[in-house]
Order: sequence, then structure tokens, then C-alpha cells
Amino acid sequence: MSSRRSRSRQSSGVSRISDDQIGDLVSKLQQLIPELRSRRSDKVSASKILQETCDYIRSLHREVDDLSDRLSELLASIDSNSAEAAIIRSLLM
Repeated sequence: MSSRRSRSRQSSGVSRISDDQIGDLVSKLQQLIPELRSRRSDKVSASKILQETCDYIRSLHREVDDLSDRLSELLASIDSNSAEAAIIRSLLM
């Protein structure tokens, strides 16, 4: 990194994250991802952990979308004045 860029960074108050901090964050991600959690003793590359994290987040988004669609179908199929509808509405609030 040029000294000009380094000075600019220091003067703007932007702190640089260390390699150890990155390693710690990647390790924490590995613990959060079910696919990787069981491989804690195996050495997994940071790029693999980041890719699996992205894949997992995408799958969670799909699951949320699916559950949202199913809930919409359920709400559409029941009488809006029924006790079931009232319970579902109260849970969503």
C-alpha cells in the first residue's frame, strides 16, 4: 500500500482489520454453518467457508420465501374472522 493511501486511511479514522481478526471471524462463521460445523477438526479454507456461508444464506432466503408463500396461502384459505386467523395475526405482530 502506498504511503499516501496509508496516511489517508489513518487520517480518516478507518481502522484496518488484522489477519488474526479475519481468521477469528471466519472461524466463527464456520461454527454457524451447519455444513461446516461438523468439520471443525478438518482444515477448511477461508474461501470455502465464505462460499458455504453465501450458499447457506441463499438457502435461508429461499426457505423464508417458501414459508411466506405457505402462510399467505393459509391466510387466504381461512375465514378472516375465524379464531385461527386471529391467532395467526397475533403471532405475526
